[in-house]
Amino acid sequence: MECRQILLCLALYVVCTLSKPTEKKDRVHHDPQLSDKVHDDGENFEYDHDAFLGAEDAKTFDQLTPEESKERLGMIVDKIDEDKDGYVTEDELKAWIKKAQKMYVYDNVDRQWNDFDVNNDGSISWDEYRNVTYGTYLDDPDPEDGFNYKQMMKRDERRFKLADKDGNLIATKEEFTAFLHPEEYDYMKDIVVLETMEDIDKNGDGFIDLEEYIGDMYSHEGDPQEPEWVKTEREQFVEFRDKNKDGRMDKEETKDWILPSDYDHAEAEAKHLVYESDQDKDGKLTKEEVVNKYDLFVGSQATDFGEALVRHDEF
Repeated sequence: MECRQILLCLALYVVCTLSKPTEKKDRVHHDPQLSDKVHDDGENFEYDHDAFLGAEDAKTFDQLTPEESKERLGMIVDKIDEDKDGYVTEDELKAWIKKAQKMYVYDNVDRQWNDFDVNNDGSISWDEYRNVTYGTYLDDPDPEDGFNYKQMMKRDERRFKLADKDGNLIATKEEFTAFLHPEEYDYMKDIVVLETMEDIDKNGDGFIDLEEYIGDMYSHEGDPQEPEWVKTEREQFVEFRDKNKDGRMDKEETKDWILPSDYDHAEAEAKHLVYESDQDKDGKLTKEEVVNKYDLFVGSQATDFGEALVRHDEF
């Protein structure tokens, strides 16, 4: 089954990358850029369109008139206004932008959903996930690839239970998204750190020392001299990663490394859109204020707004 092959390939990623001695593995999770366009409102609003709708849904066509754009933007405003108080706040706009930027995550979940929801009840139980992913492998005590699937299953079960907020071992679509993409959810970030440490901590002491840190990124096999980037990483470990200078990274130091507190592009864009559209300067936007600045948010060319509405509504 395709979904099983995808998941097993991801699980074997560490093994595969270690076979490439000069290729650097990057475990750091950064928030993606909102757009690859230059943010220059004096030139155009393409960056803002990408940020507000997501780059894919912001692709425009010469079909919609300004009137049609305004009408459909008004529908989007209703979606953004989650508490239905008639205003769009910076926080609501920030949340919308973050969702728009993570549509690739939701698309990935959609592609796999039907494979795991075996009984088509709109949710995925741990038993369904386990049977689909590991059913045929658990009966084989000596798989050809030599991989420990029982250990993988225990690790997945631990993550599944954490993602499952109500503890019923049945995942909603949002919970299943948190299971597959834990780095995208604040309440799942500790499991990202724990799994990373388990991957790298070869001596099992609960810490990551310098050689384990380098060994995770680089193998000396067939390469008698370390590349310059390896030397740089050694210096990074000593000077920045190991903050308390005890020669190893603990949980908090590992978290600072793989989940850095990046500049919040979505928050900055939300503030920018509110500032540019807030005519009465009360710090929040009415539908009228947003629609009046439709060119800033969506432009007047044809955009697949309908698709954006449907996909946002699913989550």
